[in-house]
Amino acid sequence: MPSTSGSSRTGQQPSSAGPRIHPGGRRDVGLPVWALSQVAGVVTGTRAPHLFLTLGRHRKLFRGWLRFAGRLMPGGLLPRRETELVILRVAHLRGSRYEFEHHVRLGRRAGLGPADVRRVVEGPQAAGWGPRERLLLQTADRLLADRDLDDEAWAALRGTLDEREAIELCMLVGHYDMLATVLNTLRIQPDQPRRPPWSRRG
Repeated sequence: MPSTSGSSRTGQQPSSAGPRIHPGGRRDVGLPVWALSQVAGVVTGTRAPHLFLTLGRHRKLFRGWLRFAGRLMPGGLLPRRETELVILRVAHLRGSRYEFEHHVRLGRRAGLGPADVRRVVEGPQAAGWGPRERLLLQTADRLLADRDLDDEAWAALRGTLDEREAIELCMLVGHYDMLATVLNTLRIQPDQPRRPPWSRRG
């Protein structure tokens, strides 16, 4: 059985402090990726996301990844609140500070509050989850721990999700597990808050 420990893992830091590949500038990533990154920063309330400006150095791969990722979030079948809960759980268990902080901000836009975020860290066993949300988090834990679901867990999942939702959940967990690996390995640093206009000089 997978661990459902609520101990904090998002505070874990990789061995080296700085990024292994620095975020690119406009010339490095191209104007379309640069412009998209500026818009994404406005949406999340940060400066241009380091993730976009780092992966954007590989322009063709970035475009394909972005289309795929967008089909899962925000364009997936699962309700956005549920999607963000699952992503936050994956980020916590994988110790990805970037992924966790980024999706705390996005989750806030989807209606998640501080209590929800605390419960995500505690895990599926925490008090306050509804049956469906608890099941989704249990499934995420099992997939990360075992890379599989046994027949009992699959039957429980299919008792709640239809075929397409079940496929999407498996791919959602797998994608953000992969992304956490990339973020951690490249040492991509958390995004900086966007300064309000009145704080700028001049």
